[in-house]
Amino acid sequence: MKQVVQNYKSGELTVLDVPVPGCKPGGVLVRTAYSLISTGTELMKVSEAGMSMLGKARSRPDQVAKVMQSVAVNGLPATYSKVMGKLDSYTPLGYSLCGVVEQVGSGIDDVKVGDVVACAGNEHALHAELNWVPKNLYSKVPDGLDPRHAAFGTVGSIALQGVRQGEPQLGEVALVIGLGLIGQLVVQLLAASGVRVVGVDPDPARCELAERLGAETCGDPASAAVEAAVAELTDGHGVDQVYLAAGGGSNEPVELAARLARDRGRVVDIGKCRLDLPWNAYYEKELDVRFSRSYGPGRYDPSYELEGRDYPIGYVRWTERRNLACFLDLLSRGSVDVEPLVSHVADFDDAVETYGRLKDGDLKAVAVLFRYPEGDTGEAAAPAVAVPAVKRTGGASSAPARPAGKPVRLAFVGAGNYATSMLLPHLAGREGVELSTVVTTTALSAANAQRKFGFAEATTDLDAVLDDPSVDAVFVVTRHSSHAELTQRALLAGKAVFVEKPLALTEDELAGVLAAVEKSGNDRLQVGFNRRFAPLLQEARQRFGARTGPANLRYLVNAGRLQHGSWYLRQGTEGSRFAGEGGHFIDTASWLLGADPVSVYAVSTSGADDLQVVLRYPDGSTATISYVTTGAPGFPKETLDLVADGKVLRLDDFVRASVHGGKRWVSSRLPKARDKGQNAELAAFVRAVRTGGPMPVPLESLVATTAATLAVPAGLAAGVPVALAGAR
Repeated sequence: MKQVVQNYKSGELTVLDVPVPGCKPGGVLVRTAYSLISTGTELMKVSEAGMSMLGKARSRPDQVAKVMQSVAVNGLPATYSKVMGKLDSYTPLGYSLCGVVEQVGSGIDDVKVGDVVACAGNEHALHAELNWVPKNLYSKVPDGLDPRHAAFGTVGSIALQGVRQGEPQLGEVALVIGLGLIGQLVVQLLAASGVRVVGVDPDPARCELAERLGAETCGDPASAAVEAAVAELTDGHGVDQVYLAAGGGSNEPVELAARLARDRGRVVDIGKCRLDLPWNAYYEKELDVRFSRSYGPGRYDPSYELEGRDYPIGYVRWTERRNLACFLDLLSRGSVDVEPLVSHVADFDDAVETYGRLKDGDLKAVAVLFRYPEGDTGEAAAPAVAVPAVKRTGGASSAPARPAGKPVRLAFVGAGNYATSMLLPHLAGREGVELSTVVTTTALSAANAQRKFGFAEATTDLDAVLDDPSVDAVFVVTRHSSHAELTQRALLAGKAVFVEKPLALTEDELAGVLAAVEKSGNDRLQVGFNRRFAPLLQEARQRFGARTGPANLRYLVNAGRLQHGSWYLRQGTEGSRFAGEGGHFIDTASWLLGADPVSVYAVSTSGADDLQVVLRYPDGSTATISYVTTGAPGFPKETLDLVADGKVLRLDDFVRASVHGGKRWVSSRLPKARDKGQNAELAAFVRAVRTGGPMPVPLESLVATTAATLAVPAGLAAGVPVALAGAR
C-alpha cells in the first residue's frame, strides 16, 4: 500500500510503498476514503524538516534539552549516533480520516466490515491507504453524512475539547484568536452553543469566512475595530472566554487575550503559540488559564488508546471517542458546516505536489483533503464475498434426545466411492445406529450399498425418505453440484444433515441453505470437514497449548494430478478442484487458529492448477495454503506447521506430529493407517443426533469456511485480497 512519509533530517517528503498493517485484536483495519491535511500542525512539521540543523534546534528547544541530558549521561558519540539515526528515518503524517472498515479484529462488536468510520490519531489515522485503528480512536459515521465531511472528525474533536474547557454558557461572549482550521470550527461550535463570537486573524479572507460561519465580527489583531466590538458586545467588561487557536512564535495572542478578557475570565490554549504570560496583566484580572489536551480525555493514555479501556461515563463524560462521535453527530444534524472550509481536494497520488504548493504558499487553504481510490463511493476498493448471517428463531436449535435403547436411523443420499470407503465402514455395525435407507439415482448402486452395509431399504425415491418421520438424519454424499439443493430439502424436512464438502459452490447456493435454516428453524447441519477431528492433530493442538500472540500457519497440500476422466475436471458443473477440497484445509487452519478468516488472497500458476491461498484472521494471524498438483507423487500429501509464541507445531501427513517449545513432544509411534478424523467426526455427529445436543461444529464456522473457499476464485480474478464482508 502507499503512505505519505517524511525524512526529518533531509526534509524529503514522498509517497512510499509500505506493507499493509495487520488487523490486530481490539481494532479494525480501515481503507481510507478521505484524509485531512492539518494546514497548521502538519505544515509546521514539513517546514521544520526543511530547516538546517541549527534551525531545527531553535524550533524545538525542548528536544535540545533532552539531547543535552543524553550527552551528559551517554556521551557525545553515542548521543550523536542515536539522534542522527532517529532523524534519518521516515516518519508518518496525518491524523484525521474517514474510511471503510475492511477487517474487524477480535473483541470488536460495534462495527462490521463495510461500515464507514471516522478515525483519529497521529499513529493510526495516517495519510495511508490502509490504517489499523484501535477501538477508542474510531467512531461510526451517521447515515447520510458525506465521507469528506466525516474526515474532519479529529480536528473537530480538538476544537470541541477546547470549547468544553472554556465552559461556555448561553449569552456569553468569546474571543477566538487565530481563524485557521481549528479556529473556524471553534467559532461554529461556540455559535451553536449560544455564545456571541469575535474573531481575530490577520488574513481578511479568513475573517470573512468566520463571519459567514457565525462570528459576530472579525478583524486584524492590530485593528481598533476588534477592541471596539468587544467593548460594545460586553458593555466594556471584556469577553468571558478567549480561545488561543493561533500558532507561531509571537507573544501577541496571549497579550491580546489579557487585554480583552474580563475580570476572572477564562483563557484556553488550543493551538501551539508562544505563552510568555504577562504576569501583571494575568494576575490583576486573576485570569483562569486552561490547556486543552488534543482530542479529549484518553489522549496519550496507552491503556485507553491502545488497550481499549474506556473511562466510566459517570466520571468522564466526554472522552476522545465520545468527542469524536459528538462532532460527527453535530455534522450530520447541520449544527456545524465544514464544506466552506474545504479549499482543495487532491488525489492521494499527488500528495507530494500538494504539500509543496501549501509550503510555498501557491495553494492558500484552510483545509485540504486527500481523495483515495473509490473515495467518492465510500466503499473499499478490494472486492468482497459476503459471509451470510445465520438467522435462527430463538438461537441454536436442539432436538429431543432419543429414548434409551432406540437407535439413530440414518439415510444416505449417494453411495459413491467416498461414502462407501470413508463413511459407511465407520457406521455399519456401530452400536446405536441403524442404516435405514440408501437413495441413489440408479437401482443397482443402491442395491450394492444395501447388500454391503446392511441398509434396511434401498430406493431411488428421495421424497419418500424425506417424508419418513422415522429417519433422524440424512447424509448427502453426491456430486458437488447437488449438495446445496439436497441439503436445503433435508433441512426443510426437519432432518439433521451431514453433507460432504463443499456445502455450496456459489454465494447464491450458500444463501439458499441459510434461507432454509431460517424458514425451518432447523440448523442441525454438519459439513464433512473431518481433519479437525483427527486424533493426532487433536493431541498436537492440546500439547501446543493456549496461544497469546498472532500465529503463522503453513499448510502444504501435495494434491497430485487427477486421472484422465475424473469428474473433478468438470469445473463447469462441479466447480473447481479447490472448491471441492479447499474447505478441508481452510477449516483445519481456522480450527487451529481459533477464529474465522476475514480476508482471502489467492494467486495461481498458469491454468490455476497450483494455488497459494493466504488467509488473514482477526488477531493478525495468517494461514498460507499451498495447493499444488505438480509435486512428487512419493512426497506426503499434507504437511502443516503452526508457529506462535516461541512454539512450533508440526504435522506430517497424519502419521507423525511434534510440538517444539519449552518442552519437546513427538508422537510416540507410527499409526497403522492415517486417521484423518472421519471416525471421530461421525461419532460426534451421531452423538449430537442421539442426545439432541449442538452439532459438532457451529453453523457460523461452516458458513465462514464456505465463504472463504468461494472467495478464492474471486481473488484470482481480481488479483487483490478479497474481504469477507460480515466475517466475525
